[in-house]
Amino acid sequence: MRRMEPGMTTIETPSVEVVFAPSGRRGAVDVGTTVLDAARLLGVDLDSVCGGRGVCGRCQVIPQSHGNVSEWSTTEAEYRGRRVLSGDARLGCHTRITGAGIIDVPLESQVHRPVIRKTVDVEGLVVDPVVRLYYLELDAPDLGDDRSDFRRLSAALSETFEVSVASIDLSPLASLQPALNANDRRSITVAVHDGVAIIGVWPGYVDAVFGVAVDVGSTTIAGHLCDLATGEVVASAGVMNPQIRFGEDLMSRVSYVMMHPGGERELTGAVRVALDELVGELCDQAAVERDMVVDMVVVGNPIMHHLVLGIDPTPLGVAPFTLATDLPVDQRAVDIDVQCRFARLHLLPCIAGHVGADTAAVILAQGPHRSTDVTLLIDVGTNAEIVLGNCDGLLAASSPTGPAFEGAQISCGQRATAGAIERVRIDRETLEPTLSVIGDSPITGVCGSGIIEAICELRLSGVITTDGTIDGKHAIRSARVVADGRTFAYVLHEDNPRLLITQNDVRAIQLAKAALYAGVKLLMNRAGIEAVDRVGLAGAFGSHIDPLYALVLGMIPDCEPSSVVSVGNAAGSGAVRALVSGEARAEIAAVARTIIKIETAIEPEFQALFVGAMGIPHADDPYLLLGRVVDLPTPTTSTASSGRTRRRTRSAQLEET
Repeated sequence: MRRMEPGMTTIETPSVEVVFAPSGRRGAVDVGTTVLDAARLLGVDLDSVCGGRGVCGRCQVIPQSHGNVSEWSTTEAEYRGRRVLSGDARLGCHTRITGAGIIDVPLESQVHRPVIRKTVDVEGLVVDPVVRLYYLELDAPDLGDDRSDFRRLSAALSETFEVSVASIDLSPLASLQPALNANDRRSITVAVHDGVAIIGVWPGYVDAVFGVAVDVGSTTIAGHLCDLATGEVVASAGVMNPQIRFGEDLMSRVSYVMMHPGGERELTGAVRVALDELVGELCDQAAVERDMVVDMVVVGNPIMHHLVLGIDPTPLGVAPFTLATDLPVDQRAVDIDVQCRFARLHLLPCIAGHVGADTAAVILAQGPHRSTDVTLLIDVGTNAEIVLGNCDGLLAASSPTGPAFEGAQISCGQRATAGAIERVRIDRETLEPTLSVIGDSPITGVCGSGIIEAICELRLSGVITTDGTIDGKHAIRSARVVADGRTFAYVLHEDNPRLLITQNDVRAIQLAKAALYAGVKLLMNRAGIEAVDRVGLAGAFGSHIDPLYALVLGMIPDCEPSSVVSVGNAAGSGAVRALVSGEARAEIAAVARTIIKIETAIEPEFQALFVGAMGIPHADDPYLLLGRVVDLPTPTTSTASSGRTRRRTRSAQLEET
């Protein structure tokens, strides 16, 4: 290979072909070129933070033949970094190419490495953090150099890493000179956000910084602390949303703001205190200092999204449910009172007035837009957020299911906490129940999944009719079917406390599930499809409900039961994806703008779909696919007169005994 230098004649430098695995990239490089420089020349994914000084150890490679690379350098022999050199590993920045051959770049040395996690689902994700670390050694300033320390730092970043920063945040600017003066060598590590802004500085060498991904729910706030270099989730924690004291559900909180001038400031202050405490708990778990947290991603429904940002949510409580912004938001963590002075803040985009950044995170985690299969995603809460589609396009809507699925408005209902009945099986002949309770606690109530299973089991036992009536004639079969005013109830738990599934409870669940079904079917009709390939139930409720019972109740249209799965905390998984990958942020920002929003409140078809969906599982849909795995009772109805007759018969029997 020929190399020209100013004022000199042509110099012949021998070149050899080198191949990098597993990427397969190859090309001719000069003999004597370091492996790190060769990788950069050929576009190979090889990590480095220290700029080739042999400090960080992230550029480790494994030459397939020692005959094509130089002998160990003094720097390698004396290397004592965090990542130990073992086996045949070499430092790419101090290993020179001497001959043709193959050089393997192990997974841990790749910048964009795939991630496999157990705590959150980030399958297929590659680490591509928005915040990157750079280690530099600056010459001491002298009287002949009138550049500021920031300008000298910027020049060094450009010269060493080809990173052109345009600005520096106030906190790192205030820390810059103390960091430089902290050691004689004037070495410094800086964190650069999105390649353009310095957001953190530390004296000496730093090789790990962290980020926090948070899903702000109306009931709980869940957070994950991640190592931005590896994508590893190093700590997870959750706290109750303190806004509950202002109202159990979202609309009651909006009502509080409407009736109390300045109420939005109270709600914002409460959630921000909780966020700061959550970050502190995560840092304590992992023994990480707050100054090492440099990025934060927050997702939540539109009302939570606005309140975190300090925006009045009342426009979201009345038609036309207008968002202040539906674009991603980038600020600093201290702007929402999270005391991490170097941390930036990113909120994913909202999709519509009742379809928020949490749904965007679910989409990012589950990737319906990346598949040809038609996927239905449902996050059930006070408003069910629904997404339907595939790579050809997505539709989204929210449906007013109310709080019944969370145990509210149910006579024996409670949240899914210790003491709640979460699983119910009822003997088809004796009507005796078998109950499963959360935690090692006495029974205190029934959570949403338990209520659904109880109603479905009563339907499969024939006690509840297709139209949702608790049929009093079954009082003859079991003393658990009892008169309850002008209707009947089922005694789920006899001892203290006595827990009943009442007719009003069944109606509340019917109303909730009919709204959900109608919203789903509305999207299916708009998309022109009759069936879906996959259904994902997201969120805390989706994690607890048995998918088979979701079909038996008729929450979703008939489909293959095996295609209905719980996707767990998909919103949290999506938030983690966005935290550790700039590409993921760009992906969901682009996808969110293409989603077609359907407003159920103004769709005439919604009411008709709602009425039919009041049946269990449906008034006229036979649910043939479900019927292949479950013995569905013959559709039945119960009249008020027969109910009263059966009640008198049961009363007479009691008198006789």
